[in-house]
Amino acid sequence: MNFLKLKLYRIFHWEYWPFEVIYYPIFPVWFFFAVRAKSFFFFNAANPSIKNGGMAMESKMDIYDMIPKKVIPKTLLVTKGTPLSKIKDSIASMQLSFPIIAKPDIGMKALGVEKIEDEAQLGSYAKRIHHDFLVQELITYPKEIGIFYVRFPHEPKGRITGIVSKEFLSVTGDGQHTIKQLIVKNPRSHFQLKQLKKKYGNRLETVLGEGEEFILVPYGSHTRGAKFIDDSGKISPKLTQLIDDICLKLPDFHYGRLDIKHSSFEELENGNGFSIIEINGAGSEPTHIYDPKHSIFFAWKEIIRHWNMLFQISRINKEKGFPYLSYSAGRTMLRENSILEKHLKLI
Repeated sequence: MNFLKLKLYRIFHWEYWPFEVIYYPIFPVWFFFAVRAKSFFFFNAANPSIKNGGMAMESKMDIYDMIPKKVIPKTLLVTKGTPLSKIKDSIASMQLSFPIIAKPDIGMKALGVEKIEDEAQLGSYAKRIHHDFLVQELITYPKEIGIFYVRFPHEPKGRITGIVSKEFLSVTGDGQHTIKQLIVKNPRSHFQLKQLKKKYGNRLETVLGEGEEFILVPYGSHTRGAKFIDDSGKISPKLTQLIDDICLKLPDFHYGRLDIKHSSFEELENGNGFSIIEINGAGSEPTHIYDPKHSIFFAWKEIIRHWNMLFQISRINKEKGFPYLSYSAGRTMLRENSILEKHLKLI
């Protein structure tokens, strides 16, 4: 696909628009909630046990420590500057084996998340990242979904407000074209070409056999090319009970998205064959909006619906004694988040 066609495709498919273009038109709604709360940073009170309510700059390890160990991957926190020999010893003591997942302890948009195949790649990653990071068991369940969960503080049980299924970015061989040629045939993968070149190098010149699938990005991040499918129609009492039982174990957790890998939806409903790979707080998007079938107007409606719930939860918790983030602390959070994002894009 040539540059012009790619540009036009991006213009006419809103899921590829920049964050600012999507969110600025509805910023007056956020301003309305901020005026009512008398704080731009009211979201901090939504999840009082998570730094900044989980909007930004929160430690993933702190959140993993709240979740029952049986439903999350084995996870090791590596502090900045830890010698590689010590990292390897810790990995061995936890009985982790390659391949593994490495990702920043404080991160965003799947930036800096990598599948690590061996010790050499681990050493390279440790040198490139200048922050604490996590080494994590690679969960091999074939499917991934995101489940948005909301519970008002005065309610004993919560609800699921959206489900997104994620199709990993991949190409399928035809016995003739190279991986790179297959990538540029599809806008979804073509948009990721720069990062894929950086990751795979000359391997992109490989010709795949007929019907052979090659997963380019083995995790469900929209910013890394995954296709999101709105599966909110699968919300059921059994699934809601499962998610509620898990989230009620997290102290004062009321609003966020659980990213889960699983073997099948039926097994997940029954509480089997799944692992929670991440829980996000106040900064979570209702990512089912990114289903290509949805319009930007649907997206705006869903975002505003969730903002309203975030505001209501925060206001109730404020009345219970949980403070909003101060203006100066909020500005500091945004500044630190911007600096971190620039660094993570360079990893």
